[in-house]
Amino acid sequence: MNKIPLTVTGADQLRQELHRLKTVERPSVITAIQEARSHGDLSENAEYDAAKERQGFVEGRILELEGKISNAQIIDPAKLDVDGRCVFGATVELEDLESGKSVAYQIVGDDEADIKIGKVSVSSPIARALIGKYSGDVAEVDTPGGFKEFEIIDVKYV
Repeated sequence: MNKIPLTVTGADQLRQELHRLKTVERPSVITAIQEARSHGDLSENAEYDAAKERQGFVEGRILELEGKISNAQIIDPAKLDVDGRCVFGATVELEDLESGKSVAYQIVGDDEADIKIGKVSVSSPIARALIGKYSGDVAEVDTPGGFKEFEIIDVKYV
């Protein structure tokens, strides 16, 4: 199986979610199933069906997270030595050449991506356009909103 790139923060978030699922959600679902069983006939018991469905979701997510964590390649951006090049984990400050607006994005794994907080997936068009470039370079990105050009103002590893 392929390695899944994660930042240290992303790996911690996945571990916390896994811990919560195992220590809070799983026992809660087991309790709900036991309570629903006590109501009698399981063939027409909506509470039992809902609890079993929730159990399936929780167990599936636990397996998914365990797989991702075991195949994770954890990268600490602060320890990178790549001489100012845009790489996985880097925080890149960009200027939209058309509008002049500045934005900053951190290039992270697929599971960590959240554009609202400035984290873009390494497999996104903008991250693919930035990888390998240096401060001062221009990245051309084919976005859903059209073709855009961004000048790389600064590359940080935090």
